[in-house]
Amino acid sequence: MSLSSSEKLKVEIRGSVALLTMDNPAANTWDVESLPALREVVEKLNADRSIYALVITGAGEKFFSAGADLKLFADGDPATAADMARYFGEGFEALADFRGVSIAAINGFAMGGGLEVALACDIRIAEEQAKMALPEAKVGLLPCAGGTQRLSWLVGEGWAKRVILCGERLDAATAERIGLVEEVVPGGQALERALALAEQVGEQSPTSVRMCKELIHTAREHAIADGLQGERDRFVELFSTEDQKEGVNAFLEKRAPVWKNA
Repeated sequence: MSLSSSEKLKVEIRGSVALLTMDNPAANTWDVESLPALREVVEKLNADRSIYALVITGAGEKFFSAGADLKLFADGDPATAADMARYFGEGFEALADFRGVSIAAINGFAMGGGLEVALACDIRIAEEQAKMALPEAKVGLLPCAGGTQRLSWLVGEGWAKRVILCGERLDAATAERIGLVEEVVPGGQALERALALAEQVGEQSPTSVRMCKELIHTAREHAIADGLQGERDRFVELFSTEDQKEGVNAFLEKRAPVWKNA
């Protein structure tokens, strides 16, 4: 029986390590099928006492993940926004709470929700050509899957504001320098390095690892719990504005948006 209910998420078990590959061409985007599937996969892995680590990567050579498919938001429907915000929250928070160690092997562009899924992991390994950004404000949206909360915790408020408020795109070297990723490797080697690190996890007591991770997360999770819900609430609130409709549709129509601040 497959661990994943979606063909867009491939799961392979390698000893005590689960390898999850986002496989939704062309940019490994997240949707109403793959996000619930992610939550279900993590639940199954949590129940399997032989699994100590989870590695997540993207299919292909160009994209780790480009986040949500913006076509979902073109009609400006608040109900769709609420559903997607909930799916993102449930999926990525399940990943963040995985009882073992989760490692993102960032093998290409990690944009929007694609960076947020990496932020939900414990450790991030990036290939030297990888680019990372949270560009939601460029299209009249905001990061609603932990981006405003987890990025700030990892890199500090100043860099989080540069990335989110100024739309700054980071290369791998900068991401490592500011603490967004823990290691940069040559192209094509992120998965190999992540799997090697995951094997190290198996040398530790899984019970000790689980308790240590819970303690490391204690201060952070208590601090950002309200913020995570606030992200989803404000994301839906944007769908009552003209700028949300203009931003998404300008992107899809390949033109510059005309903001009205309304």
